[in-house]
Amino acid sequence: MTRDSARNIFVGGTLVVSVIFLVMTYLSHASYPERTHPENLTEEVVWGKHVWEKHACINCHTLLGEGAYYAPELGNVIARRGVEGTRFILETSAKQGWGQTRKMPQFDLSEKDITGLVEFFIWMGNVDTNNWPPNIEG
Repeated sequence: MTRDSARNIFVGGTLVVSVIFLVMTYLSHASYPERTHPENLTEEVVWGKHVWEKHACINCHTLLGEGAYYAPELGNVIARRGVEGTRFILETSAKQGWGQTRKMPQFDLSEKDITGLVEFFIWMGNVDTNNWPPNIEG
């Protein structure tokens, strides 16, 4: 193989891979509205995301598989615990913390904060993630 042919293979391969990357990026971005349903973003969902970030929940929990693995995944908490179960955990945590061995800290969550977090978790549970992460409680 000559130096020119090696260069041509490198440049050609780089161009092909770059085009494939750009097409896949475009297709991913084009599918976001269908997967995330941004029309369902309400003020309560946005407030819940704000509370999530304010209290750094991702330092212990995962959300769609991203974050710390100390506490349970919360992207599908509504499917696993239901709205009332999730609300109960948040209300109990707001007063005294939650859990037995791994205790969730006591956050002074208002009713607005709890409702926002529940709405945020409902919205997150409706995001199409192709069943990722594979989290089955128990």
